[in-house]
Amino acid sequence: MKFGTRWPPIPAGILIGISMLLAFVVAGRGIGASGAMTRLVAWVQHGLFPRATEQSAYFGKYFAEGAHPLNDYVVFLLVGLLIGAFVAAWRSGELRVEVLRGPNITARNRLLLALAGGIISGFAARLARGCTSGQGLVGGAELSVGAWVFLMSVFVGGWLVAWFVRKQWI
Repeated sequence: MKFGTRWPPIPAGILIGISMLLAFVVAGRGIGASGAMTRLVAWVQHGLFPRATEQSAYFGKYFAEGAHPLNDYVVFLLVGLLIGAFVAAWRSGELRVEVLRGPNITARNRLLLALAGGIISGFAARLARGCTSGQGLVGGAELSVGAWVFLMSVFVGGWLVAWFVRKQWI
């Protein structure tokens, strides 16, 4: 496959499957991005409020026995994902800074909607104990009923919400 083109979905899906298998073999657990974001938030909060963070039932476990929250494979996975996405966009000639939006929404409002959606998704990912990659890819590959219910809920929810924001895109 030459550089400058997008990968076909089947080889890309096969590589994702191999990556998931390697994650289980090497690290003993699956992949997911929300865990890395939680660790980043714990690290930032610890810089601002160290005692409160260490005593927190939620964030305290990341600092138990002198551990550093960013010293975990999910953090390195997320960094590698960001670097890989940057390199792929650069090599394909599609690297640019832009705000994709429909004709009926300003760039500012599009960014505000994206921020609101990201906050809701991040909160929901922690509430569900996993993001879409952890729940959908790993749980789906394990044939977890909960993961499949989650995936169907994501698609149905997206379809239902699309009606409310459709005028922003058409």
